[in-house]
Amino acid sequence: MSDRPRIFDDLAGVAGGAISALAGMREEAEAMFRARVDETIRKLDLVRRDELEAIAEMAANARAGQEAAEARLAALEARVAALEAKS
Repeated sequence: MSDRPRIFDDLAGVAGGAISALAGMREEAEAMFRARVDETIRKLDLVRRDELEAIAEMAANARAGQEAAEARLAALEARVAALEAKS
């Protein structure tokens, strides 16, 4: 029975170690990239989407309130004008 030469086992071990080392380097590079992106976002002082949506909702509510107040003011001015016309 012929056995494989030991060199093939050694090469397989070295290749396996190199692959795991490369995987570790890839994970480390991804972590460094994420950290850089997060740091850049913080420096740019960007707003998160949920905060932006909350502000947009507040602005829409304020706009609706302003339109309602303008309509009420117009109605009151019309009543005052009608009362002044009667006098």
